[in-house]
Amino acid sequence: MDTVFALASARGRAGVAVIRVSGPLALDAGIALCGSLPGSRGLRTLVDASGEVLDEALVLVFGEGHSFTGEAVVEFQVHGSTAVTDALLRRLGEIAGLRLAEPGEFTRRALENGRLDLAQVEGLADLIDAETEAQRMQAQRVLSGALGKKADEWRRDLIRAAALLEATIDFADEEVPVDVSPEVTALIDRVQQSLATERDGVGIAERIRDGFEVAIVGPPNAGKSTLLNALAGREAAITSEMAGTTRDVIEVRMDLGGLPVTVLDTAGLRATDDLVEGIGIKRAVERAGAADLRVFLLSDGEAPYGMEPGPDDIVVQGKADLGRQGFAVSGRTGAGLDELVSRIQKVLSARAAHAGTAIRERHRLAIIRASEALENARIEVSGGPDRAELAAEELRSAVRALDSLVGRVDVENILDEIFASFCLGK
Repeated sequence: MDTVFALASARGRAGVAVIRVSGPLALDAGIALCGSLPGSRGLRTLVDASGEVLDEALVLVFGEGHSFTGEAVVEFQVHGSTAVTDALLRRLGEIAGLRLAEPGEFTRRALENGRLDLAQVEGLADLIDAETEAQRMQAQRVLSGALGKKADEWRRDLIRAAALLEATIDFADEEVPVDVSPEVTALIDRVQQSLATERDGVGIAERIRDGFEVAIVGPPNAGKSTLLNALAGREAAITSEMAGTTRDVIEVRMDLGGLPVTVLDTAGLRATDDLVEGIGIKRAVERAGAADLRVFLLSDGEAPYGMEPGPDDIVVQGKADLGRQGFAVSGRTGAGLDELVSRIQKVLSARAAHAGTAIRERHRLAIIRASEALENARIEVSGGPDRAELAAEELRSAVRALDSLVGRVDVENILDEIFASFCLGK
């Protein structure tokens, strides 16, 4: 296998830059640069091929099987100027047997060497992209191997169930003293229940990763755009006393209590003969209907036009600065803003609590395939000993579906897509 190198920290001026070398020639490359390597870490002077000093660096050495990639690795922590990093990368490129790493190649080697499973790789990608506390916690949970541990438990139960059925097949011509179907059915039930919980939590987990959508809806001039600007802390939407100013959906992404949220400012909902405004209202209704939560901002207690609030939706009076009664909010003065944010957080946090360790559509589809195979296995088991062989095959199909969760089988077609999202040094 080639020895690869890359800048593992962000490009540009910084206090420290990290350059990683991984592969069978990593230690030789380190010696070529600094003469001798420390046992694990130490300060060394790095020189080019002519012996001219490149920089003084903290050098970290990881033996095979003890690094992120599972290979021998040397990391150089140098001063983070562009000139220093470019000089060091240029020197590494001159060493025979070394090449620049491809995007995600270090992580791909960790997968191939058994340091990470595929779900952990996806968790690492999410951790790198995490912007909020909820995203960080979810990604960290997956990176820690939580989904892989569950997949191992499911696999163990199903292999046990298949082994029991195989025993009845092997001794089909003899009298088997124990009916294994109750234990097999119990194992199938246990796995199915756990799979159902994970399947139902994928949608919420995806929302935590990609962001919840909260739509502000209501009549024209209720203060929707002013409220959006107040939530965003900037002039994201044009405000005007003229009805129909907002014609399209305006989006602002923000962090609310650690949750990623995109707040949508929609066109005022009212009956209109204006063609352009009518298109905006249609878009507003469609987008608001697809949102995770709607905030109905009303004026003078009138009923919302064109939409009905759902059980979790929030209904609030706008322009509290004009003396509205009850729960009211003003984007202009900030009155009621904290209460509104608190209510939004409460609803979304309650939903986020149902997120599982399966976090992607790929995971959901694998779980569905496994669940369908288990349901078929249950039917075959209920058919008696003569159906044991068919039941065992369905259980093996379920195991293969679950193995794809962590990259044991059937994932080659998605690896390039996954690793394309990684930066060069990861």
